[in-house]
Amino acid sequence: METAFTNQSITPFLVMDVMEKANALAAQGRSIIHLEVGEPDFDTPECIRAACVKALEEGKTHYTHSLGVPELREAICDHYRKTYGVGVEPDQVLVTAGSSPALLIAIACLAGPGDEVILTDPYYACYPNFIRVLGAAARLIPTGSDDGFQLSPQKVKRALRTSVKAVVVNSPANPTGVCLDDEHLKDLCSLGLPIISDEIYHGLVYTGTQHTILEYTENAVVVNGFSKAYAMTGWRLGWAVFPKNLIRAAQKLQQNLMICAPSVAQWAGISALTEAVHDVERMKQIFAQRRLVMLREMAAHGFNVEVEPDGAFYVLVNMAHVTDDSYRLAMDILEHTGVGVTPGVDFGPGAARYIRFSYANSEKNIREGVSRVAGYLKTL
Repeated sequence: METAFTNQSITPFLVMDVMEKANALAAQGRSIIHLEVGEPDFDTPECIRAACVKALEEGKTHYTHSLGVPELREAICDHYRKTYGVGVEPDQVLVTAGSSPALLIAIACLAGPGDEVILTDPYYACYPNFIRVLGAAARLIPTGSDDGFQLSPQKVKRALRTSVKAVVVNSPANPTGVCLDDEHLKDLCSLGLPIISDEIYHGLVYTGTQHTILEYTENAVVVNGFSKAYAMTGWRLGWAVFPKNLIRAAQKLQQNLMICAPSVAQWAGISALTEAVHDVERMKQIFAQRRLVMLREMAAHGFNVEVEPDGAFYVLVNMAHVTDDSYRLAMDILEHTGVGVTPGVDFGPGAARYIRFSYANSEKNIREGVSRVAGYLKTL
């Protein structure tokens, strides 16, 4: 179990260290390939941009309802009905300034000082800090190549105690790209523990069928947003679906901490859900092809990819044969090859000797980047 929050316990987001160093090298004239950042390299679809311009021209620049523009919440409910066959009501939806505030509010509604929240190890780098800042602690459940990086319901059950208030799941996952399968989701729901399901990479699943946790339980908060599938990272627009008994608490936190999500971004979000279907599918197919290219290149160069990703745009590679310090290795790779990669230690002790590669870049850059890294690794 991790210690609770102090003013020194928030850890840095190491991928930002790498990206900032990469940008500094690029400013010096170095040839840099970014395989570290989890950001689509596409422009936001035109229909979404047009909706934002229209909202600006119509003066829709004021505070909105704290839960979000009613039309956007209706569109989100339609999305769940059409995509998953799940019924969600608009008064269960909280529109937020990106998925990160939604996660923070969700955790705050369920846990506080002295409580625990279960996470997988590896985990998305920011999860423990969301928990720490609330005075709670993360209880880590190890996952690895032997279980396909799937969160074991049996391990969760053994970790349960009165202090454990929720479990966070991420499917498709960052950094592994792995989707929790149908059986694991059902078994986790059967434990009766509130689940916070981070589904930000939904829409970017390339093998099998994506499932929202709401197909299996109502005892869950679902977090999603527009950054990844809709190429809207800078728009800062996300949402969360809460059980009816928690939505008022979530709304009060929103009112006090953020007031509301950006107004014109919300009107653009309606267009994203209703008009950008073909754009989203086009981007997904390009990511799917890039995934295959990266996996083929890594196989050709002998990279140790223990579990192939099902979704998102990441590949996690075991580098234990060359390092016990993935941060140092990532910085050395950047310095010697000009390729930005993410140190696995950013994602917990279970990934401390791994490196994460992102295929949110062109096929040409993926091939060149993997080749450069492979050439450098041969010198170690």
